Amino acid sequence: MYTVENYILGKWIKGDGDGQLLYNAYTGVPIANATTKGIDFAQVVHYARNQGNPALRKMSFHERGLMLRALALHLREHLDKLYTVSYQTGATKADSWVDIEGGIGNLFAYASLRRKFPDTPYCLDGETHPLGKANTFMGHHLLIPKEGVAIHINAFNFPVWGMLEKIAVNLLAGMPAIVKPATVTSFLTEAVVKEIIASGILPAGALQLVCGSAGNLLDQVGSQDVVTFTGSATTGMMLKSGKKIMEENVPFNMEADSLNCIVLGEDVNESMPEWDIFIKEVRKEMTTKSGQRCTAVRRIFVPENKIEAVQIALKKALAQTVIGSPLNATVRMGSLAGESQRIEVKQQVQKLLASSQIIYGSLDSVNAVDADAEKGAFMSPLLLLNENPFGSTDVHETEPFGPVATLMPYKHTEEAIVLAKMGKGSLVSSIVTADKNIAKDYVLGAGTYHGRILVLNEQCAKESTGHGAPLPLLIHGGPGRAGGGEEMGGLRGVKHYMQRVAIQGSPDMITAISQVYQQGATGNTNTIHPFKKYYEELEIGDQLITEKRLITAEDINQFADLSGDHFYAHLNSTDFTGTMFERQVAHGYLLMSMAAGLFVDSYEKNPVLLNYGIDELRFTKPVYPGSEMHIRFTCKEKIRQEKKEPTDIDKGIVKWMVEMIDELDELVGIATILTMVARKN
Repeated sequence: MYTVENYILGKWIKGDGDGQLLYNAYTGVPIANATTKGIDFAQVVHYARNQGNPALRKMSFHERGLMLRALALHLREHLDKLYTVSYQTGATKADSWVDIEGGIGNLFAYASLRRKFPDTPYCLDGETHPLGKANTFMGHHLLIPKEGVAIHINAFNFPVWGMLEKIAVNLLAGMPAIVKPATVTSFLTEAVVKEIIASGILPAGALQLVCGSAGNLLDQVGSQDVVTFTGSATTGMMLKSGKKIMEENVPFNMEADSLNCIVLGEDVNESMPEWDIFIKEVRKEMTTKSGQRCTAVRRIFVPENKIEAVQIALKKALAQTVIGSPLNATVRMGSLAGESQRIEVKQQVQKLLASSQIIYGSLDSVNAVDADAEKGAFMSPLLLLNENPFGSTDVHETEPFGPVATLMPYKHTEEAIVLAKMGKGSLVSSIVTADKNIAKDYVLGAGTYHGRILVLNEQCAKESTGHGAPLPLLIHGGPGRAGGGEEMGGLRGVKHYMQRVAIQGSPDMITAISQVYQQGATGNTNTIHPFKKYYEELEIGDQLITEKRLITAEDINQFADLSGDHFYAHLNSTDFTGTMFERQVAHGYLLMSMAAGLFVDSYEKNPVLLNYGIDELRFTKPVYPGSEMHIRFTCKEKIRQEKKEPTDIDKGIVKWMVEMIDELDELVGIATILTMVARKN
């Protein structure tokens, strides 16, 4: 037996004394102890703020994203070791895959998200807002990494995924983390952090780990910190109402266990593929991780005329579940995380039995393959039946955090919606249906009480990640009982760790601050053609003012013939009475094509490798034959690209603002074009 270590202040330390005893979940044998006694949490928080935070805030989004990618690749090299430790939590190979490789997948997902951000440590948020007629005063929003630390208090059921899905977001945003896993499975979190620290990929202070009691950690928080919590609603509310959190208005993101539900649509019968999909989904939700998931199905709603058939099918499906040692390849469900967890689940089931009955499984006995069912924290899947879901509240308020779900009837979709909402806020709900109207009615009716809704049918079943699988780029959280918070969510999640500040000033000032050219800012025209510059030679604001070009009726006619676009407004034979136009008008895409002819330096090779897109193209004023147009072409933004292969050309992405201006000096069109530009070396 060993002592689980804490990683703080840049070193591994053991707490004072023996602390809490930790057990192998499927054998019941003590394997470790964990404690944080003797740790000065004020020093831990100070170290994160003053060592980890400045280092991360100096890095650009792209540097931080590549750091996450390197970390993910490193952890993949140590999977066998991590799986071996994971089995001791009672998780099977499939359960461990979700926890370990699912967590690593979050690192990859947020590493890729760097491409949505500029190559700076901060970024603009949303659209620009002109605040004056002369365009000398404007407003924008800027996102800046907070100067504090993210404190993550995690649940016992996913000791790897729970950590990695959260730190992926705060690290990309530029904030360090202190991770406090649930003590009972903290030895697995420790094993992962050992590999992370050994890699040397993260800067000092970017990640600290405390295994044991959180002590007075939350008494050290300040207004620049962020706290996240995953676990019971009772514990979450206690922590959220802490004195320092209230005084300092510390953002507190809570993801609490909830009474998630699945609905079998009225349209589904036994002859349809959706029937089998529903049965398989319920079985999976009840047995994966032995039901120890915050997203697991707890309530099953079925049309009352199909309740008996569903009972028979679910009993048959659950009977195929082999329970026992995670080391046995035939086992599909392991143990709970520990004996205390098994006791708690049984206590919650007893509450439900006041209004429900067990129709599958046993509360007191279970057959365990290659394991002692009593010494290990094994439990039979339990399917309950509540025939009067509107007449009892226990089933909508009591959650056994294990392989337990309750089957309930409903008469029509409106009733299913009401029942789903009786959970008073859930992380996720699913509906299995082939009927688009039923799906629409359910989502719009139940959506306000759920953080996520899966609409499952034959069309998406093969690729669906399932009811219980949160995805990195979608929010994970829910209203009401589920905590009212949001985790992950792609760009949304990253912004949770950044301060949004409204900035006001001249276009020149906003350009200088944001490093993104703002329309109306002073351009740098005292330079060679921008297309002759390599990526690192280009500066934001480098600008080309082109010559003018006369637009003729012949140009418009020829473009109509060439493109096949003979829209009436582009024909000189049209009677324009009652239209928006005075006479024949130039195609917008003709103007864009002419713009390219004006700004492209095309007579010799240059560092521009290719043009691969146009964003935000708008045509703002009709252009008639006889008008003259010139282009103001400005380097707007630069985004570095890393090589995918050693033989790749070293390059970056450059965004250019294209302003199309007529003889009255008025804007007739605007766009952003994207080019790949070679680096000099």
